[in-house]
Amino acid sequence: MTTLKGQALVGDIGGTNARLALVDLDDGSISAPIIYSALENESLESCILKFRQETHADFKAACIAIACPITGDYVKMTNNPWEFSQKQLKENCGLEQLIVINDFTAMSMSVTCLEHDKLIKIGGGEAQPGAPIAVYGPGTGLGVGHVIRVGTRWVQIPGEGGHVDLAPGNMSEDMILIALRARIGHVSAERVLSGPGLVNLYEAIAMRNERLRQGLTPADVTSGALSDPADPDCLEALQTFCRLLGRFGGNLALTMGTFGGVYIAGGVVPRILDFFRTSRFREAFEDKGRFREYLQKIPVYVITDGKAGLKGAGAVLRQELGAIL
Repeated sequence: MTTLKGQALVGDIGGTNARLALVDLDDGSISAPIIYSALENESLESCILKFRQETHADFKAACIAIACPITGDYVKMTNNPWEFSQKQLKENCGLEQLIVINDFTAMSMSVTCLEHDKLIKIGGGEAQPGAPIAVYGPGTGLGVGHVIRVGTRWVQIPGEGGHVDLAPGNMSEDMILIALRARIGHVSAERVLSGPGLVNLYEAIAMRNERLRQGLTPADVTSGALSDPADPDCLEALQTFCRLLGRFGGNLALTMGTFGGVYIAGGVVPRILDFFRTSRFREAFEDKGRFREYLQKIPVYVITDGKAGLKGAGAVLRQELGAIL
């Protein structure tokens, strides 16, 4: 095993902010991140140079996770004005090594190094070391990835699993699918398992009940469901969200035999954790007929670590430099 020394730069770049931090190459620990606004800084390069100046850090390698597809040297962010050439960024920042990855690739790799106290277990048995892992995360969209162990390395299997067809499991969910299909055409899992998807669920349910309120945000639906007394349509939307999230997670577990665990990332579930734990999520996760017993053995974890994306970027870089995770 290669012994690594020193520090490297890790970044988690979203549509609004860039979070930059240092990873200790020996143990993978992450420093307190510094946040830079994408609107107040002209480029990722300027943020990196500013970070180096502010921290006086000496680093020659970096792994940057970005919320957009990475298909070649040139990167143009989807919901962020920044764009850059990886080659030029590497040269201009004085780096010997630069790895740019999708943000959900980083999130997927984070599960190889997260502390147990940053995970909330939602049923199932014990994770089998080295077995395949599934990671999915409802947020602005629905990210999906898998991680498998090959020899001494963890290999990420990215994809666009959030855009598979929505699979309802009962008549109530069938009616929601029909209502959404009439309005938007193809209904993918992301159309309900995301922040905007939660609003779609609410609107389908409230229209059925002839009491639709226009202009609600995901936060409005959540607060309506959790208030006392609860708004009945918001409550049903959040209950349906948790149930469909379970069905989707069970499908991921079946597809890859993920006895290493299924991990839920993203910003939505941690905000409703108490509600989620008592929901019908786990029941729906296991609701696969003859394969119920198979799924009962597979654990599900909710990731609560705010540095998970940065830790995942650090894990990608450390493994690339020779560390065995």
